[in-house]
Amino acid sequence: MNERNTLARLDVSRESIARQVTRALRQAIVSMRISPGEMLSEQDLAQRFGVSRSPVREALIKLSEAGLVRVLPQRGSQVVKISRAAVEDARFIRQAVECAVVREAALKASPALLAELNASLTRQRRAQRATSSDDFMALDEEFHRLLAEAAGRPAAWRMIEDVKPQMDRVRYLDVKQATPRHTIVAQHAMIVDAIKASDPVAADKAMHQHLSEILRTLPELAAQYPDLFEPEHAAVAEALSA
Repeated sequence: MNERNTLARLDVSRESIARQVTRALRQAIVSMRISPGEMLSEQDLAQRFGVSRSPVREALIKLSEAGLVRVLPQRGSQVVKISRAAVEDARFIRQAVECAVVREAALKASPALLAELNASLTRQRRAQRATSSDDFMALDEEFHRLLAEAAGRPAAWRMIEDVKPQMDRVRYLDVKQATPRHTIVAQHAMIVDAIKASDPVAADKAMHQHLSEILRTLPELAAQYPDLFEPEHAAVAEALSA
């Protein structure tokens, strides 16, 4: 991990130190700049952030609850390896929520929110070649958040944010082999077209197709990067002991 590039300077004027540490570490883990299996030291992180160990400890607990970090007594904390089962569960939950979101959006989206969705598509088209993966994924998140707003379900996006890190790690890992950006934008456009047409069935179908892309590459990535994924037998044993 290149901490100088991934751990941003904190700003106490915006939000609590613990929340900033949590957000910075979460982004570094999700973007694969902190590798699955890597050990994290409270003391080392506190020094790099320039804070006490207390907010770092709180951040690690939050990340543990999110399934991204495993706290090991007497040893420190370890970034959890990617679990295919966790990714598939996250996709299942996200698909259930977002398909419901776009069905409602197709029935109630206002002209103002439709205009925002169109503006988001324009930004995505401009960013297809010109921006980094981080920037393009930020635009992708913006689009899905706007869908929740168009449906009048902003809480749905907050729920998705809790589960999507499991999927996002795979997306960053797959950045060179992932679905091309122009395809993603085209899928987004299909969703917007269905919402404009007030067609909840078409919107549901378009979202289902969009969120199923990850299933296509997940087995290949697990085989290509075995050191970054939990062994399947370990995932099964953990699920049975839960």
